[in-house]
Amino acid sequence: MLHSRRVARLVVLLSLALPTALLAACQIGIPSAPVPEYPPTRSFLYQLQEIDLEAIAQSCYDLAIIDYSSDGSEQGEFTRNQIATLTDGPAAPKHILAYLSVGEAEAYRFYWKHWWSPGSPSWLDRENPHWEENYKVHYWDPEWQQIVFEYVDRVIDAGFDGVYLDLIDSYEYYETLGRTTAAAEMVEFVGAIRAHVTARTPGYLIIVQNAAELVDLDSAYIHLVDGIGQEDIYYGYLGDDIMTPPEATADLESHLDTFLAAGKLVLTVDYAMTPAHIDQAYGNSRAKGYVPFVTARSLNRMTVNPGHDPCDEFH
Repeated sequence: MLHSRRVARLVVLLSLALPTALLAACQIGIPSAPVPEYPPTRSFLYQLQEIDLEAIAQSCYDLAIIDYSSDGSEQGEFTRNQIATLTDGPAAPKHILAYLSVGEAEAYRFYWKHWWSPGSPSWLDRENPHWEENYKVHYWDPEWQQIVFEYVDRVIDAGFDGVYLDLIDSYEYYETLGRTTAAAEMVEFVGAIRAHVTARTPGYLIIVQNAAELVDLDSAYIHLVDGIGQEDIYYGYLGDDIMTPPEATADLESHLDTFLAAGKLVLTVDYAMTPAHIDQAYGNSRAKGYVPFVTARSLNRMTVNPGHDPCDEFH
């Protein structure tokens, strides 16, 4: 099943030295994220299942994050012409990002081989007990990274404006197993994706989801991305429609503010159904200068929250 990611956790900050090779690459080799050349993003949609392209095209969202395929499979991949109906739709002009998991392999994707199992190939780790057909991966392994590069190429060829990289926070799993280089290797991986994308399409957008603390653990990270999406910052941390503890919110905001100060786009995704909670999440996010969206965690509908329809607010 396609999915968003995940219930956030309080992060214990660890001291992490930036690898010399990565620092040098950021200075002279790996390109930094360019300043995006598009109108300010005031609203966005996040939907991964049961995608209705016509409904999205008719909406007034400035940005939409969707799966690159109607059902996650190779057969369901959206075409360039289909994506063009969104970017050049009859309502507000919008940019379209493709969801892409970099920290887990998904058994319904084009790259999956039916004979694979944990340990074969060597980089394929155990199945996520909470998400069937999703498998942990050694994201630092060159073979997995090459699969991700091919995935990115498909997204570029389909006409998407950028990628929305999920499972950045999978580095935490490997830290718990004693891999002290896990965070640095995730930053290096994002840098490699940036280099690959820029070589093909300069100015292509890269937005990461969660793991905002990497911006403080590694000074190179912020130069590799155009923005970040953060789940559960106001509602959803302990459960859907439950207010996130203030100390967790404050911790997340402290990291997101670093992105904001650097001119990066900050998106917030909260999971709530109660109108008062939805209103509060929108208000809190906008007061910080972030761009909010509140929806159901299944991400299987085009949510337009009453009182927060961008057609009424911005157009």
